[in-house]
Amino acid sequence: MTLILLRHGRSTSNTAHTLAGRSEGVDLDDRGVEQAEGVVSRIGDLPVRAIVRSPLLRCRRTVEPLAAALGLEPIVDEGLTEVDYGGWTGRKIADLVKEPLWSVVQAQPSAAVFPDGEGLAQVQARAVAAVRRRDRELAEAHGADVLWVACTHGDVIKAVLADALGVHLDGFQRITADPASMSVIRYTDLRPFVMHINHTGAQLSAGLAAKPTTDAVVGGSTD
Repeated sequence: MTLILLRHGRSTSNTAHTLAGRSEGVDLDDRGVEQAEGVVSRIGDLPVRAIVRSPLLRCRRTVEPLAAALGLEPIVDEGLTEVDYGGWTGRKIADLVKEPLWSVVQAQPSAAVFPDGEGLAQVQARAVAAVRRRDRELAEAHGADVLWVACTHGDVIKAVLADALGVHLDGFQRITADPASMSVIRYTDLRPFVMHINHTGAQLSAGLAAKPTTDAVVGGSTD
């Protein structure tokens, strides 16, 4: 099973430099709309069989053009929703960097718990569980390997990638997930294989439709 983790396009909160969190009504800005439309050509002819998204508006807007092009009805998954930043929600980033918790979020995110909100360790646990559950369900439904898209949020993507890379959550700030970027994980019985991180190029590789080679599984190289 191969998962394309798609971050939503640039939002009005991104350009306002505020922490949107789960605020209602945060939409894509003009650039974000362009990015959402561009996702269609970037995925191209890859055989995507399902689109799953966070319930928040900016993710819905991001997958609408792709869903229309592929004739798919997106599945809403609460496990992929944004971090509950609690009392930090809606605040200016410039103000948040002055908070003592900010340095914990940057240096030891596994210990970070947002006031009246979630801890980042909780976020990773529920997001990874959601991805794995959905992966199994799609495999059972289609009876074969499936390429699918999950549209979610930056910190959620970084947490899922850290798990797939076998990196402690405290290292997840070393991972970048820009607006409208795609990161790709292939889940196998042996281990996850991370194929792309923060892909913002014109088109994903058609090689995503193929299974990993034996060399890739045993760690060999043909270079």
